[in-house]
Amino acid sequence: MNLSSTTSPPAGASAAEPASATRPGRTIIDDSVVVKVIDVAARDVAGVHALGTGGQRALGAIREAIAGEESVGVTVRIEDDRVGVDISLVAAYPVPLPQVAADVRAAVIAAVEGLVGFQVTEVNVTFADLHLPDADDEDVPERSERSVDRS
Repeated sequence: MNLSSTTSPPAGASAAEPASATRPGRTIIDDSVVVKVIDVAARDVAGVHALGTGGQRALGAIREAIAGEESVGVTVRIEDDRVGVDISLVAAYPVPLPQVAADVRAAVIAAVEGLVGFQVTEVNVTFADLHLPDADDEDVPERSERSVDRS
């Protein structure tokens, strides 16, 4: 989905400005650009080891090799100039998960609103796994066999 908007010339634009700066036009921001901004912002947060689950990262490596796409674990819902975000990530052990989630939300909101100009309505963070500092990525199971009853 491409998102486009029509812009009008700024109030008080002078005739000395280039014609392209004073004429209305369209700005189109592709969904993949929004996803990439979110991807970069989330990866820069301390305590984030990777985005996506193990399966998503494996499929992402294939997609990257074929189509040059590298963002996994990020889903966006864009309507007009509002964005809802779902992020799945792997946290580095032993970081406090609520703090990482708050930092990811703040970074994503700042990046999307500052760079793209869209309002972020929500950022849902899912911790899919923990990365243990002394474990190989291949030796860490993607999910534990134990279930957790939260009732």
